[in-house]
Amino acid sequence: MSGDGRAVSKPDTAESHNSRTVVLENGRIVTPSAVIGGPLLLEGDRIAGVDRNAADADERIDVDGSLVMPGLIDVHGDDIENQLFPRNSRIDIDLALMATDRATLAAGITTKFHAIAFEDAPEDNRSSALASELVDRIEESSLLADHRIHARCELTEAESVRGVRSVLEADIVGLVSLMNHVPGTGQFETVEQFKEWYVGSADHTEAEADEIIELRRSVGADELERRIETVVSEAETAGVRVASHDDETAREVDRLADYGVDMSEYPITMDAAERAAERGLWTSMGAPNLVRGGSQWGNLGTAEAIGAGVVDVLCADYHPPSLLKAPFVETGESLPERVRRVTAAPAAAVGLTDRGRIEEDARADVVVVDPEPGPRVECVFVGGEEVSRTGGVR
Repeated sequence: MSGDGRAVSKPDTAESHNSRTVVLENGRIVTPSAVIGGPLLLEGDRIAGVDRNAADADERIDVDGSLVMPGLIDVHGDDIENQLFPRNSRIDIDLALMATDRATLAAGITTKFHAIAFEDAPEDNRSSALASELVDRIEESSLLADHRIHARCELTEAESVRGVRSVLEADIVGLVSLMNHVPGTGQFETVEQFKEWYVGSADHTEAEADEIIELRRSVGADELERRIETVVSEAETAGVRVASHDDETAREVDRLADYGVDMSEYPITMDAAERAAERGLWTSMGAPNLVRGGSQWGNLGTAEAIGAGVVDVLCADYHPPSLLKAPFVETGESLPERVRRVTAAPAAAVGLTDRGRIEEDARADVVVVDPEPGPRVECVFVGGEEVSRTGGVR
């Protein structure tokens, strides 16, 4: 695996990537600044020309008026958990990965950062041991999309910190996020909300919930700060971006930005989101929040934050189809601006400079999308290689 956290999906060969030319005809191309008509020329693993044809192309595909967009980039998707535990009992990891890969492509996602929680949370089917196993299997697997690792570090758990530091040292992670799920902060604003989740949704007794609360509150503030400093420093040494998670206040954003955090992920208040923007952090929020019309926890709504100009990136979270739907939710902005939040902006946020836009010499990660009534993905190219096609293109 490369130093930017990429799990290599397919070997590059001269036959598959270095010379083959494909023309996508009769499409509406979503460029960084406009939607234009005309052909798109792919050559090898690159975009060779926008509104450019080639009479001697190896293949011509008529997309019949559909949109031609950059492949979507998901920097936080934990839907592998649902595939691995479909009814709270575990299935084979390889089968889960294959199903996730296909669902990823069906949502138009060509670069996927699996948000893997290094966290001892049996109620959510999470453990550091399972996280390490998932990382290893993703690294070894031959999949169609470009699969990468987003390591989620639960700062209240020493084992989680050790696990994330281990994958950083092994050079197999592309993004780290810092979580601090202490009851009464962040996503769970009160201890009562924390208990409600663990007793109701996670099927724990109240005594078990109290035990979890006590455990997570047992880590002192000085130790938490030391762990933050260590993880951020080691990520910086590895060239890996770091996100904070569930920021609640402007003060919290300032504190983490001072440590060197690059992204505010799921800020739960407008104050936190606005401060992140002021500090120059990338701000990432959930596409399901936008598509659904609000936060399921009563926190900051994605649409409200977009209206305030403080959302750079949208991610799939637990529901990849929402990432595909998000650019087609009306926000008063142009389609290229909305598409940017799921393509070029997430690419830039994690330091991927070769993809996320339809322009000459960018990596040929391209999706053909029929926006009505779906949207529905009709064709997917990953690194110039066609990996999926349905009806509607020929």
